[in-house]
Amino acid sequence: MGFFDKIKRAFTGEPSEEVVDTTVQEKYDKGLEKTRKTFGERMNELFANFRSVDEDFFEELEETLIGADVGFDTAIRISEALRQEVKLRNAKKPAEVQNAIIEKLVDLYEVEGMDEVNELAIQPEGLTVMLFVGVNGVGKTTSIGKLAFQLKQEGKSVLLAAADTFRAGAIDQLVVWGERAGVEVVRGKAGGDPAAVVFDAMRRAKEEQVDVLLIDTAGRLQNKVNLMNELEKIRRVIQREEPSAPHEVLLVLDATTGQNAMVQAKQFKETTNVTGLVLSKLDGTAKGGIVLAIRNELHLPVKLVGLGEGIEDLEPFNPNEFVIGLFKGLLKEEA
Repeated sequence: MGFFDKIKRAFTGEPSEEVVDTTVQEKYDKGLEKTRKTFGERMNELFANFRSVDEDFFEELEETLIGADVGFDTAIRISEALRQEVKLRNAKKPAEVQNAIIEKLVDLYEVEGMDEVNELAIQPEGLTVMLFVGVNGVGKTTSIGKLAFQLKQEGKSVLLAAADTFRAGAIDQLVVWGERAGVEVVRGKAGGDPAAVVFDAMRRAKEEQVDVLLIDTAGRLQNKVNLMNELEKIRRVIQREEPSAPHEVLLVLDATTGQNAMVQAKQFKETTNVTGLVLSKLDGTAKGGIVLAIRNELHLPVKLVGLGEGIEDLEPFNPNEFVIGLFKGLLKEEA
């Protein structure tokens, strides 16, 4: 069953053929409420201003989609595809056109994610090493703490490494999250060498046969070259101890910043080998459309999403649940 069929089933209340975790679905529905409401308002405003689907309508549609943070390229592609679709269907009524817009967004989202791997690369045996990168203030340390808690709940042994030694309070913040999650934190002195902390953490993880090591890194150094050099140094230390690591380099982005998150993702993609994204604060934003832009323009898989402030509110990214949560209430009944 395609994404769009799933949305239609969710909209009509038909039972799904799949086993769905209703708790997770509810989290996505609630977490995407602001985005869904804003997108719906934008659509209503668009259709209120136009009596016919003409060239002006399509230009305004592009602006509306860009304003909904789905990205410039995505907006243009949807508008072009819709021109053809409207002609084929001879669609004129607002409900028909709105449903066609959503269907095109969903179809594009599905096509771009065909070979995407959203699961974390947890190793079946031995140590899994995950490196977390991202600018200060995006929720990086919080995301690490929440993931540590969840991994421990799954029965895995977890160790944290406080390799963000440059920012005042970063080490203490990770220690607090370590205590909440019930996991140990390897740390050094503030202002010390991050690579030395990583070295100690790798050695300890190997000695204690830890399942997962989560490494916090500096959000920002003086310039891109410094950041790249620091991350490369950390990577070399990791690979001396575990040649196949790091198994994930996760870039944490604040979903509330919309297109600024896209800019950060592009910069970090140039700086280091990012394997996936963590979108924090998705529940606190009307900019959830950024996930569409990320998939369609950056081709980086979203691995985890923050859908609340609690320690249990970091969820593995589920493309189906996301797209249903984003659009299911926006489909119109066609007369």
